[in-house]
Amino acid sequence: MKKSYQLVELLSRFGEAPMDTPDSYKNKIMHATFSFGDYEIMASDAMPGEPANADSNIHLSIDVPDETELQPLFTKLSEGGWVTMPLADTFWGATFGMLVDKFGIKWMFNHDKKKD
Repeated sequence: MKKSYQLVELLSRFGEAPMDTPDSYKNKIMHATFSFGDYEIMASDAMPGEPANADSNIHLSIDVPDETELQPLFTKLSEGGWVTMPLADTFWGATFGMLVDKFGIKWMFNHDKKKD
């Protein structure tokens, strides 16, 4: 049976933050979360003063709640791209890894381990 997903979006803009923000950045995305099923992708525009180059204009982070799905997703998305940090256990209690996909988009994968 195929899972049914509903996309949920949460956005906050730089202009909503309690910090000095150039007018040209007030409507840019400071934090965006896209949830579908058990997955969550987070993204943002570049910080004010940070250039957005063609090879680094977007970074995405995906939290994978099911550990058995982590490696297959990581492997599939790395096809045609390259792994910049293999999946490994971290000091913050997660399995984490990074890659660049075949389109040049940088991804971070995270799976929070259950605490006993």
